[in-house]
Amino acid sequence: MSRAQKILVLVFFISSLGTAFTSGYFFRAAFYPGGGRFSLLEQAFTIFIEHEYHVLPEEKTLEYGMIRGMLQAGGDPNAVFLEPVQQELESNALQGDFGGIGVKITRGAEGHVLLHPITDSPATRAGVKDGDRLTTIDGRLVSQEMSLEEIEAALRGPVGEPVSIWIVRFPESTPIEFRIEREKIDLPSTSWYLYPGAPTVAVIDVNIIAASTPSEIINAFDQAMSEGASHFVLDLRDNGGGLLTAGIDIAKLFLHSGIVLQQQFRGRGVESYRVDEPGRFYEVPLVVLVDRGTASAAEIIAGALKAHRRSAVIGERTFGKNSIQLAFNLADGSSLHITAAEWWIPGIERNVGEEGIQPDIEFNADQVDSEAALQTAVEHLLGE
Repeated sequence: MSRAQKILVLVFFISSLGTAFTSGYFFRAAFYPGGGRFSLLEQAFTIFIEHEYHVLPEEKTLEYGMIRGMLQAGGDPNAVFLEPVQQELESNALQGDFGGIGVKITRGAEGHVLLHPITDSPATRAGVKDGDRLTTIDGRLVSQEMSLEEIEAALRGPVGEPVSIWIVRFPESTPIEFRIEREKIDLPSTSWYLYPGAPTVAVIDVNIIAASTPSEIINAFDQAMSEGASHFVLDLRDNGGGLLTAGIDIAKLFLHSGIVLQQQFRGRGVESYRVDEPGRFYEVPLVVLVDRGTASAAEIIAGALKAHRRSAVIGERTFGKNSIQLAFNLADGSSLHITAAEWWIPGIERNVGEEGIQPDIEFNADQVDSEAALQTAVEHLLGE
């Protein structure tokens, strides 16, 4: 073999070796990726989509499942992932209002979606009637597979923007179209009434701690006082909480001075929330009703008033949630809620996260939602 032939063979061998190495590298990178931060996950994902026999869900569904699995592995029951529809509805509730047409929706016995317009709402003024069956929203067919959350979110939108809906009205079967301009729809968190048989006692019922709740409570107290109320029951039963800052602002309404709450984020010092000036209702006679459904920001209110000896707490031991979640919006409108801090109330010896708020007068689970608990609160308030 000549020198030129030997060189040619050597070049061919080296070229072949390089081609084989490159092919092997890219094959391994495609099917068995390594070296990255989540190389094992990438490897498992590739194997799954290449070899799974059954029809695969959409990639977005797989991605959401991975996120939920990550949170589950983290072991924090308060860290949650909300898909875009859920995130939108929760934001509406915590904000206290949304742009909509003013209807409640239910699912009938046959799976049809039924509309129930609120009095003097855009839907009512447009001609929608109670029990109308919703069939289409902005050209999108309302199927039985759609969740009520999806339908609610589709009906909502920016104030002033119209939405087109088609309905079928029993007993006729002819579809009817309505084009309705969305208006601001309030989601009140607070209601009140004078207690029967004790006209000087007003019951202030708060179902969520939203951004609008402090002002709603002020309005409720002012209205009740204008009708002769001088003693108050703050009913926080089944209130799962909401915005921490709103809970602190509510507690401040009833306190004269001192610390409402302390909190600490990872890697930071302790922060304190103090009462800067006497609250608007710091002198009114008050008791607080709670149960095991009272949680988070609602526990802040009950705990702060108990710690300051401002109010008796009556009912059942509360849920026990003293963590703070920060909500991070993701690119597709979904959100990740991560526990970032813990709070505690000076003067409450028990760990709220483990023990909840212990009431001064305790009822068991069977009694706390009954009239007996409320009656006891009224009697305690009036000194009977």
